Amino acid sequence: MGIIIALISGMLMSIQGVFNTGITKATGNWVCNCFVQFSALIAGLSVWLFFDRRSFMLLKDVTPKFFLVSGIIGTGITYTVIKSMEMLGPAKAVMVIVVSQIFVAYIIEIFGLFGVEKTGFQIKNLAGILMAVAGIIIFKNK
Repeated sequence: MGIIIALISGMLMSIQGVFNTGITKATGNWVCNCFVQFSALIAGLSVWLFFDRRSFMLLKDVTPKFFLVSGIIGTGITYTVIKSMEMLGPAKAVMVIVVSQIFVAYIIEIFGLFGVEKTGFQIKNLAGILMAVAGIIIFKNK
């Protein structure tokens, strides 16, 4: 089930990036970014209202507190996805984004950063990342 959800996530991120780039052409990057974050707030609040209803006061229990900057990071993600799709096109941008995600996630796992279980370095995982980078180079130079 986790793989299916991850596949859906990847599809939604690609489609959203294309849509956001289209909005940006008409409005500008920061208007688009504000609209995306605002509409996400409305959608999230709606789902919360009908399905969850846990108290927002539970946010005080989040540790470490720097995890609470994730929304600010989301604004950076929206901006950088829009700009990369605008500059590289959807396919190249998504390939670079995904390889970057894999690399950073692997570093987080190797060192056990942010409370993630430490896995240690494995050459086969580095080889996989390098193969993904080679795929980007091959795709770029078609």
